[in-house]
Amino acid sequence: ANFFFVFSLLPATAAAGFSNGWQVGLGVVFVAGILFLILSLTGIREMIVNAISPSMKNAMAVGIGLFITFIGFQNAGLITTSASIVNTPDGAILNPGTLVKLNPHFASIDLLVFFFTLILTAVLHVRKVRGSILIGILSATVVSVIIKGTLLLGPDSWSQFSIFNGSKLITHFTMAKGIVSAPPSIAPTFFKMDILGALSGAMIPFIVIFLFMDMFDTIGTLIGVSERAGFIKDNKLPRANKALLSDAIGTVAGAGLGTSTVTSFIESAAGVEQGGRTGLTGIVTAMLFLLALFFSPIIGMIGSYPAITAPALVIVGAMMMQNVLHIEWNDFSESIPAFLMVIGMPLTYSIADGIAIGFICYPAIKFLSGKGKEVGWLMYVLAVLLVIYFVVFRAGMEA
Repeated sequence: ANFFFVFSLLPATAAAGFSNGWQVGLGVVFVAGILFLILSLTGIREMIVNAISPSMKNAMAVGIGLFITFIGFQNAGLITTSASIVNTPDGAILNPGTLVKLNPHFASIDLLVFFFTLILTAVLHVRKVRGSILIGILSATVVSVIIKGTLLLGPDSWSQFSIFNGSKLITHFTMAKGIVSAPPSIAPTFFKMDILGALSGAMIPFIVIFLFMDMFDTIGTLIGVSERAGFIKDNKLPRANKALLSDAIGTVAGAGLGTSTVTSFIESAAGVEQGGRTGLTGIVTAMLFLLALFFSPIIGMIGSYPAITAPALVIVGAMMMQNVLHIEWNDFSESIPAFLMVIGMPLTYSIADGIAIGFICYPAIKFLSGKGKEVGWLMYVLAVLLVIYFVVFRAGMEA
């Protein structure tokens, strides 16, 4: 959603003649959040959660696991694109090659840091050391700081070694200039959204798209993490509406505070895998996030070098794969839509789009296989709405 906000919505506001593009963009997120909140208050979102079959619920967890693993591989630089520019007599053209490939520069400092942290974290987890993921991140940070500091203080020739060529350690990793700093003011963005501009005809399709992304990203994350945590009983998530409602309020509040879509994120799975099961975990995490605002130099330094945190995504992704055992593989009317959802998330680079593929195929396969009565009416309605969404709204945006 953040990517779509920057690279699709903001250019569209400029094309529509708005001079205050980011304010209109926040207005779009705010309106979508209000609609999201209404759907939560009316219980429609909870109905959707309960209408999803157990196999599809487990597929969400598995798909999210593959997705965050794929993100981890990309952030570490292990997986890269093979697209390249080729000069021909008719000019330069893009040679797409395959979509992704293994990084040929395997002996790079980025990958060394990544594999060091991955193996360390995995070993600690196997030995049941509490906080293994956090220990891995802190260890990678220390190693990265030592290497970067050595490069900065040592001879310039060191950075010319092939191990450092094009590495993000050189180009992206930014050493902290301090430990503590005051949080920046939110005054420049506080309640700056342009709601009237967001309600103009040109912005309506974007409201629909953000509503779709927010709804299905949240449903996928909530079900995936809850399934992994063991919260789902008899194919239902107890008190689901309260969780969905808090998420919707976050979206509305986030737009008011001046940020794009605030929603549940798949990194929440890391807390579950470390034993977090109660609301107290979320409250403590929120307090630590507030505290982290005062340590932004350190947080920013860690965030500037993705190889530090990429192993955590891979480890959590591996843990979430366990849910694949609960998919009904012997019933192809369940397993094929589940598989399409699982593979759809990483390949579309979107939880929402991966879920949509599964939701469209599931009732279609069931109905045409003579098992239509196994599917509730709501799933048929969702399949039709999703087809309309992709054909009318998403296709129009791509055009």
